[in-house]
This record gives sequence, structure tokens and C-alpha cells, in this order.
Amino acid sequence: MKTRILGALMMMGFSSLTLFAGTVEKETFKVAGNCGMCETRIEKAAKSVDGVSAADWNKETKMIEVSFDAAKTDIKKVHEAIAKVGHDTEMVRAEDETYDTLPGCCKYERMTYDSAATSGSEATGHDHHMH
Repeated sequence: MKTRILGALMMMGFSSLTLFAGTVEKETFKVAGNCGMCETRIEKAAKSVDGVSAADWNKETKMIEVSFDAAKTDIKKVHEAIAKVGHDTEMVRAEDETYDTLPGCCKYERMTYDSAATSGSEATGHDHHMH
């Protein structure tokens, strides 16, 4: 009985600590990739950002959901971390040299960018217009 009460008190203590840790935010955005190896690489990169508590990339929808502590990081840092490992995001394009090192099955169709939307690295993509 004592261990149950102690356990319950500890759980209440931990839950109150998270209230003061900062605001946990969830963001969903598109990340280019193809396979399970991409999923592992993308999620690992997102979780490597201090303040990110969860990252789940869906290879069918190409969307990632990220939970993070807004007091410790911002979503741009998550985009940058993912691009740094070779995957284009809605906000940041991966460096060509990094993309080129990805395994063959991970070579996705590169995202195109409006030059105003890219801030971390220059977008060199081109628009696909129907003629």
C-alpha cells in the first residue's frame, strides 16, 4: 500500500514539473523521403534537437509530427536538423552534397522552393510548369 501511495505522489510530482518546463507545442510539416531508413534518419535528426520530445514521420504522407518544448527550441531548428542529414523540409532544403550521400533507395524527388521561403540554404530547384 505504501508503494502505491508513494508511486502516485511521484507521478503527481513529475506531472507538475512538466507544467513548469515550458509550453509543449506540436507541429506537422512535410519532409521528403522514401523508405524505412529515411524514417529512422528523419526522426533521429528531429529528436536530436534539444527540447524535442517526440517525432513521428509517415512515409506515405511524407508528414512529420514533432512535439517540442517552445522554451528550449523552435521549429526552424528542427527543420535545419532534418535538412542537415539530407532531407528537404518545407522550410529548409538539404545541401546537395549531403543528399548525394544518401543510399539509392533514399533518393527522393527534391522539393522546389520559392526563394523567399528558404532561409537556411539556397534553393536551387526549378519549377515544373506545364507547357
